[in-house]
Amino acid sequence: MTLMPPPAADGTTRVLWRWTGSTPDVAARARIALICALDQFGCGGEVLDDAVLAVSELVANALEHAPGPYEMRLRCTAADLICEVEDRDPRIPVVPAFPVAAPFEPDPEKRGGGVDALLEVVGERGRGLHIVHQLTCGAWGFTARRREGVKVAWMAIPRD
Repeated sequence: MTLMPPPAADGTTRVLWRWTGSTPDVAARARIALICALDQFGCGGEVLDDAVLAVSELVANALEHAPGPYEMRLRCTAADLICEVEDRDPRIPVVPAFPVAAPFEPDPEKRGGGVDALLEVVGERGRGLHIVHQLTCGAWGFTARRREGVKVAWMAIPRD
């Protein structure tokens, strides 16, 4: 895997990693590429952990639901770092409705909550975008470039 240098603060976009459907260990390699880039920006702690988990979900979705090749990029803005995952399907997915309450709060009709509720939520398919939404505080989305036949899933990573 070849890692690219992080983008400059001028909004330049840098490709962090490219892969295909036959590339092994995609999620792990994407996490490593993002960790290395964010480390160069001084990101750590919960911000880093949340970004790495969220990008794992975006990468897994691209790999499962869209043809490749794929690309992960990082763009630096004044306030945020924008991580993008591009695939070769210009269709924007239907995003399931997000629950009004936080998805990991205890269910009063069930014992437990916390970890039990989390395991119930992540045990079902189709919850990855809920996780991305939670981890990014809603600062994520999709854009499509239909003429080019691509879609980009993006998420903002705070620079603090």
